[in-house]
Amino acid sequence: MEVIVRYLPSLGISAGITLMLFLVPAIMGAILGLLVAVMRTARSVVLRELGRMFIFVIQGTPALLLLFIVHYGMATLGVRLAPALSAAVALSLYAAGFLGEIWRGAIEAVPRPRWEAAKSLGFGRTQALLLLIAPQAIWIALPATVGFLVSLMKVTSLAAIIGVVELTKSGMVIANMSFEPMLVYGLIAAIYFAMCWPMSLLSRHLEKAQHATR
Repeated sequence: MEVIVRYLPSLGISAGITLMLFLVPAIMGAILGLLVAVMRTARSVVLRELGRMFIFVIQGTPALLLLFIVHYGMATLGVRLAPALSAAVALSLYAAGFLGEIWRGAIEAVPRPRWEAAKSLGFGRTQALLLLIAPQAIWIALPATVGFLVSLMKVTSLAAIIGVVELTKSGMVIANMSFEPMLVYGLIAAIYFAMCWPMSLLSRHLEKAQHATR
């Protein structure tokens, strides 16, 4: 208990860093993912293929390797990024690859007659996508999106490998200093659980709501 009291402020600060490592990639990944989803559903073959290749590369590359490529690979090209910035960039790309595919599937899951109805009303493809299709696709994609965000929160722990003092890295340091690894790592697991649990509950609630409306 003394260890918890002594190091809880440090773990609180590190938990804040972890939260920022989650929020920045979630926001940037959502923006990039939306662009990728639009590319994947575009009429242009070139855009569709570019979007497909981006998703193929990102989903086929481990998140840890993405961190190494951004942090150490960019350094070999003369571009040195702070560890936290490298982690934010790598995790944003990681999030974009998965969110883009989730949202592409949601857009294509909207029944084809809805597109045809929009066309009969005189809407162009962009207008139909923004005004009619997107609201329905968002509802379809919400459970999977929230589920992925839970995974993204846990993936932030990989940033410790490149020197970001987030929650996991801080716990490793404290465990070595206090010689109480089980206690420290148990507390860290509880903090991660507290951050992920609300999103898990939201994901299950959205799934039930979708089944109820079918």
